[in-house]
Amino acid sequence: MFLKTSFTTLVVGVFVVYVLHTCWVMYGIVYTKPCDSPKKDNCITPYLAGKPKLQLSIYTALQSNANGGHALIFKEDDFDVYGKFERIVNVSLPKKTRNNGTLYALVFVHQAGVSPWEDPRQVHLVAQLTTYMVPKPPEISLISREDELQDQESQNAKRYDGRAAPKGEATSSPDRPVSHWRSRLTLNIVSDHFLFDRGHLPSDVHRYLRVFQNGKKMVYLPLLFVDELSNRVKDLLEINSTSTELPLAVSYDSISLGRLRFWIHMQDAVYSLQQFGFTEKDADEIKGIFVDTNLYFLALTFFVAAFHLLFDFLAFKNDISFWKQKKSMVGMSSKAVLWRCFSTIVIFLYLFDEQTSLLVLIPAGIGSIIEVWKVKKALKIQVFWKGGKPTFLFGKLDESERRTEEYDTLAMKYLSYLLYPLCIGGAIYALIFLRYKSWYSWLINSLVNGVYAFGFLFMLPQLFVNYKLKSVAHLPWKAFMYKAFNTFIDDVFAFIITMPTSHRLACFRDDVVFLIYLYQRWLYPVDKTRVNEYGVSYDEKPKGKTHKD
Repeated sequence: MFLKTSFTTLVVGVFVVYVLHTCWVMYGIVYTKPCDSPKKDNCITPYLAGKPKLQLSIYTALQSNANGGHALIFKEDDFDVYGKFERIVNVSLPKKTRNNGTLYALVFVHQAGVSPWEDPRQVHLVAQLTTYMVPKPPEISLISREDELQDQESQNAKRYDGRAAPKGEATSSPDRPVSHWRSRLTLNIVSDHFLFDRGHLPSDVHRYLRVFQNGKKMVYLPLLFVDELSNRVKDLLEINSTSTELPLAVSYDSISLGRLRFWIHMQDAVYSLQQFGFTEKDADEIKGIFVDTNLYFLALTFFVAAFHLLFDFLAFKNDISFWKQKKSMVGMSSKAVLWRCFSTIVIFLYLFDEQTSLLVLIPAGIGSIIEVWKVKKALKIQVFWKGGKPTFLFGKLDESERRTEEYDTLAMKYLSYLLYPLCIGGAIYALIFLRYKSWYSWLINSLVNGVYAFGFLFMLPQLFVNYKLKSVAHLPWKAFMYKAFNTFIDDVFAFIITMPTSHRLACFRDDVVFLIYLYQRWLYPVDKTRVNEYGVSYDEKPKGKTHKD
């Protein structure tokens, strides 16, 4: 018992140190030490303090260094650095870009009325306007839209590296990445007249800093930043041979120095994940966390998510410990265990079919393996290998376990009167009216919708078993409490953040069921002097494996 307590204490201690360290790192990112004495030579003053007349110009080029020609697509003559605007421009695509090529945007901030190529005090950045991604497969209604699938396949067969496929040659694979157009270009300039100290110049800002000598003073040019986090998958447009012109939304807004440094770190983190093999869709899910959330609310979300992770770990630890020493299924609903195993596997297959991020997919897969292990423990299954083939042996139930199984079967019988018609009706509705890529997708989506919509109903058989046995001593209450804390956290965020009504109702109904569990715990108090099924009381050490009622 001492080892288990010390291990939990160690984990909580590491968690507290991690949170404090993260707070210190975040403070170091947001806060930058200014130059204390502006008259000294170690200060770098802002060029914007002189209120120069600037111009914003954007060119397109086939190469990032503009070799081979460039074309002006946007110009803001009277450029207000402290303002905010969004413009829609139509960009002509070169032939190489239409044939699965790339296209770059050259963004210049320079003196008004002077060509950026002739201005020695211009700042510029290069942004890629195209990216490569696997095209999204067509979705169809499996009953009434089969002809649409054939039309889509015939249109896809015409693509062959951006041109018609010659006769006798195979068409491009549907899994082959093709060029997509990034329809948004988000630009930022730091509006703070911040005085940098040469001795405390942040390394993340250093690569964006361009300075020149003005007499005895060092002056830095405007800090221009291209926000790559705003490039989302939903804004991508597939480029084909007929796409001669595509729209581009040029968005500009001023930004503070602290937010710029935070954005640089987050952008580098996403880029690092892509270098480790994460796809554009994986990176897009991470971008959504930062782009779609207020910065202060994002910090709150971090702390809540950290505690959510801690409670998840503690619930996982106590659940594993409980089932590891579980020898009898007295008072436990085996149907609920089977349902949890089935539902976690269905959710894992759904996430796999949707090509969800590995950050979500891997924990879901591990959870499915654990639930299968719990089913093996609950049904007392033993696996023997004979001649390379597995043989399964099911253990026998004693009298108390058979009585629990009868109550469990009776509860499922009553529940099936409501559950089966709802699931079958939902599957038929999806088959007729909704659109899916294949029969497999329809099956997985129908199952996962049933899991999300009616999964809480499978918590009810355990309540029925508790009611019949007038006892809750057989439940893993520590794991229940940690899961309840996480459910409460989910509920709070479901009502703070704009969530669909169905999601809010799902959180609320889980709380209702858990409150019934707490009511049963109060109604059927545990006698701490009574020896449990392991031969252990609350105040005694293990005596053996005898079972006493």
